Amino acid sequence: MNLARESIELLEQAARILWFEGTKHGLRDREWMALRFLSRANRFSRTPSALASYVGTTRGTASFIIGELERLGYLERKRSATDKRSVMLSVTQQGKKFLVRDPVNVLIEAIAVLDDDVKIRFRDTFRHVLDQSDAAEQRHHTDVCKRCIFLREDRTTTDGKTTVEFSCRLFRAPIAETEVDLLCTSFEHHRQ
Repeated sequence: MNLARESIELLEQAARILWFEGTKHGLRDREWMALRFLSRANRFSRTPSALASYVGTTRGTASFIIGELERLGYLERKRSATDKRSVMLSVTQQGKKFLVRDPVNVLIEAIAVLDDDVKIRFRDTFRHVLDQSDAAEQRHHTDVCKRCIFLREDRTTTDGKTTVEFSCRLFRAPIAETEVDLLCTSFEHHRQ
């Protein structure tokens, strides 16, 4: 059998856990996807537009999803401190607790028991597949800041101590070290 095709067929079967008909624990699959994404997104990507891009839907549908999650108490929206026209989305404590019921936790647990080198190869394989798909379709996927072409890292050494400061060249803004492992919808990978 063709190994590439067999891999995609297995991926389709795993995707059934991600995409389901109806609801699980009171949420539809796109609502789960939104809650999951917003819990891991950086501050630049916690907006209705970025959510629509990530979920692959219209802004109107994203607005409906946001409204549902807000109604359930899992999400809150706040006006941006820097731009009063913008809205920032945040997962509430109740939303974070609810994520324990996330249907994808079964997949996460199955992967978590693998050896670290296997997990790294598994992750890197999926990244390679996405990168190739992005190049073919002339688009880009969401990934973490630390792999992004826009991340700038400045190291300074004073009195034998090295400090590291990060910034995003796209948004022209500083980034905390804790943010470099968060998801960004403006991610662009380094070209080889």
